[in-house]
Amino acid sequence: MGLFSKLMFWRRHKPIVPVVRLTGVIAQSGSLGRRGLSLEAIEPQLKKAFSVKRAKAVALIINSPGGSPVQSSLIGQRIRDLASRADVPVLAFCEDVAASGGYWLAASADEIFANPASVIGSIGVISAGFGFDKAIAKLGIDRRVYTAGEAKMTLDPFQAERDEEVGRLKAL
Repeated sequence: MGLFSKLMFWRRHKPIVPVVRLTGVIAQSGSLGRRGLSLEAIEPQLKKAFSVKRAKAVALIINSPGGSPVQSSLIGQRIRDLASRADVPVLAFCEDVAASGGYWLAASADEIFANPASVIGSIGVISAGFGFDKAIAKLGIDRRVYTAGEAKMTLDPFQAERDEEVGRLKAL
């Protein structure tokens, strides 16, 4: 094959990499009175990207602080399902931030690329509350609770904190 033929072959067969932008707070569509980054909102773009013939990969451009863990899980799983069916790798390119659910989306890729200044990671859960057990004891209040299970009152603010309950929560 001559040089001209090789150039023409390359020109006709350039690598194709569809790009999907995953930007903003991850939330169910319509929640908070606005359109969120949800599976419902992004699925048409994902399907289109993964249906491109001769695609060498699909690129995800991610700029999200996270949000709904359910939507993050649904989007991430859909990306993996489509990638498996199309048999193409997924590349995640993190822009300013890919934190919490945004990092979850990046983790659905086969490879993650990020700028050294990007905010990456920060998957975590917080649980906060108040302890009223001393206040109700001081006031002489007798609290009566009836449950049908052992752990139904875990971290009840009207009881003293118990190490095993805190340990169970931290293990989540």
